[in-house]
Amino acid sequence: MNVPGVSGRVLVVDDNKVIRQLIRVNLELEGFEVVTAADGAECLDVVHQVRPDVVTLDVVMPRLDGIRTAARLRSDPRTRDVRIVVVSACTQAEVESAVAAGVDAFLSKPFEPGELIRVVRRLVGIGVGVDADADTSQEGAPAGTPGGA
Repeated sequence: MNVPGVSGRVLVVDDNKVIRQLIRVNLELEGFEVVTAADGAECLDVVHQVRPDVVTLDVVMPRLDGIRTAARLRSDPRTRDVRIVVVSACTQAEVESAVAAGVDAFLSKPFEPGELIRVVRRLVGIGVGVDADADTSQEGAPAGTPGGA
């Protein structure tokens, strides 16, 4: 989908079709171009053609989970600078593994669409490097609570 004045390109990766469509629709309504993949293996297959600004990753997926997908994206010189946001109901151990893999931000499921848009917009606008406060405070916070406070 090409939208005049598009804000950026996002690759949405989730094994749940309903969640993929929910994220896609919310991002497209904000002017983002969206491509989807059903798991980490498909993400790695299409990421070089899509060349997204941001990749959203679920953690628990068949074939290749989100944390290993993030690590592979970071280890490839062609994708190491892509912004990555984990959109998942993560445990603390998964959050720590994702940070070690180079994830830029976290969004807990269930999420507020407005929070998704805010995180993706911020990631499209930032340069290389991990955003230290990247929504890790959201862990366990009710949806829609700014910064988990």
